[in-house]
Amino acid sequence: MGNRLSNIYTRTGDDGTTGLGDGSRTSKDSARVEAYGTVDEANSAIGMVLAAAAIPDDVRECLIEVQHDLFELGGELCIPGHVAITNAFIERLENQLDRFNDDLPRLKEFILPGGGQAAAACHLARTIVRRAERRTYTLANVEDVRPEVVKYLNRLSDLLFVVARVIARAESGQEVLWNRHRS
Repeated sequence: MGNRLSNIYTRTGDDGTTGLGDGSRTSKDSARVEAYGTVDEANSAIGMVLAAAAIPDDVRECLIEVQHDLFELGGELCIPGHVAITNAFIERLENQLDRFNDDLPRLKEFILPGGGQAAAACHLARTIVRRAERRTYTLANVEDVRPEVVKYLNRLSDLLFVVARVIARAESGQEVLWNRHRS
C-alpha cells in the first residue's frame, strides 16, 4: 500500500498548485489534473449508481471492479511515466460489454437518459467518462499518455451505456426511447 494520509490538509495547494504522484508540482488547472480529476469524478458517479438498491448483482460486481480500475487509471494519470492499465483491462471490459449486450433487444431507436434513478445515474456516469476521455486526449496533445488509458475510457463509456439499459429494464422494465413526434 502507498502512503496513508494522516493530515487531510497540507496547505501546500494554497498557491494554486497540487502535488503529482511523482512528487512534482503542477497547476491545479493543468491538463493532467483535469484528466485525473475527471476520472475521479466518474468514479464518484459510478458510486452513485452503486448506491441504488435496484442493481442486478452481476452489474454491481462489474461496476465495483470498474471503480478499482478507475482508481488505478487515475494513478497512472497522476504519476507521469507510471503504467497501470493494460490491454487485459480493456479486454475484460469488452467481454463484460458483450455479455450484458447479448441479453438486450437490438436498438431501433435512440435512448434518452432515464428508465429509473439508477439507470439515469448510470447515463450520467457515462457522460462523465466521455468527458474524462476528452480531457485525457487533451493531455495527450501536450504530454505522453499511453493509448491503453484512452481505449479503456472509450470502452467504459460503451459499457456504461449498455449497463444503463440493463439497469433500466431491472428498475422499470423499460428504457426511455427518443420520439420527437410522440402523440
